[in-house]
Amino acid sequence: MTEYKTIKDLGDLNGKVVMLRADLNVPVDENLKVTNTARIDRTVPTIKLLMEKGAKVVVISHFGRPEGKGDMRNSLSHIAKDLEKSLGKHVVFVDDCIGEKVENAVKNMKQDEVLLLENLRFYNEEKKGDEAFAKELVKVADVYVSDAFSTAHRAHASMVAAAKERPAAMGLLMEEEVNALSKGLNNPERPLMAVVGGSKVSTKLDLLNNLVKKVDKLVISGGMAHTFMKASGVDTVNEANSLVQMDMIETAKEIMATAKANGCEIILPKDVVVSKEFKADAEHKTVDLEHIPAEGWILMDVGAKTIASINAKLDECKTLVWNGPLGVFELKPFDKATNEVAAHAAELTQGGKLLTVAGGGDTVSALANAGVEKKFSYISTAGGAFLEWMEGKELPGVVVLKK
Repeated sequence: MTEYKTIKDLGDLNGKVVMLRADLNVPVDENLKVTNTARIDRTVPTIKLLMEKGAKVVVISHFGRPEGKGDMRNSLSHIAKDLEKSLGKHVVFVDDCIGEKVENAVKNMKQDEVLLLENLRFYNEEKKGDEAFAKELVKVADVYVSDAFSTAHRAHASMVAAAKERPAAMGLLMEEEVNALSKGLNNPERPLMAVVGGSKVSTKLDLLNNLVKKVDKLVISGGMAHTFMKASGVDTVNEANSLVQMDMIETAKEIMATAKANGCEIILPKDVVVSKEFKADAEHKTVDLEHIPAEGWILMDVGAKTIASINAKLDECKTLVWNGPLGVFELKPFDKATNEVAAHAAELTQGGKLLTVAGGGDTVSALANAGVEKKFSYISTAGGAFLEWMEGKELPGVVVLKK
């Protein structure tokens, strides 16, 4: 982590105002009650550390999609009580993020309280990366700290321009995230395996093209595996029984050729679970690839032979990076393959034999469903930023914090 500035690099913070860019974009129900506090809870250690160092902490974040106009449904006021509860300190909410109200609130801050400012995205200038808006934002601050890795792939004003206006550093969560991802993909212990799932090859081209040059073994799963199966000569896969993308067959062949040239072993299904209907507990059976029914059945998961094959390959590895489930995990029993491979990876992790890094919305849900979310080395809460990191792209909100 020596290449990035951390809180340790900021020196004495006693009496200083620190503007903390957090990600408090948490899910809420129709009554605007928070349904999952994970993002709030994960930024609390940074707030506590800054307060222990004597800093006055001003928290900024986006929330929902207000599209540049104030609207109460997307107000961060709904989050203040949950932040207060998780932090154990009084949180004062300010119904703007720039201007006189904010300046007065900072002047009147008590040492043991935190300010939470209104949604950054109430201003169009935030998403445009506007420098003048960033200057207004940090006007009240002495120091800037970013803990919002999940937004680091966006060059928004609060992520990039604001960091250039003040001494800046990563918060604990950002530091933890970048450290884990670097160990997982940039400087991994080998052999390195990646599991990539998703419904369409076309949505993960950049990811696949990057991974085949970096990993030793690549498990292609979910609906996107159907296109690779067809490209590798499994004629029983068709548009009636699978999510095969016929217009991506040649692309899949090119990716497989690149993998071969780079010594990357691609692992595809050996057997599949097919179902009569796309619903939970529908009639289903496990079949070898040559016996996939031409129509009337849908590919929903991979079978026992595939699970055993993936787990055997995992036993040979030191590092696993995971993005995407193996099957339709939302519908039982088609979560079986995801659950069993995840459980095996978790067991190896707990035994100190494997470093496991996972991320992406569906992946987090799938691993929670498998009951292993606390047994992996690191699970990222970031969606797009995690994916772009895996694609080998530089993230503006991380690059700006380089030493």
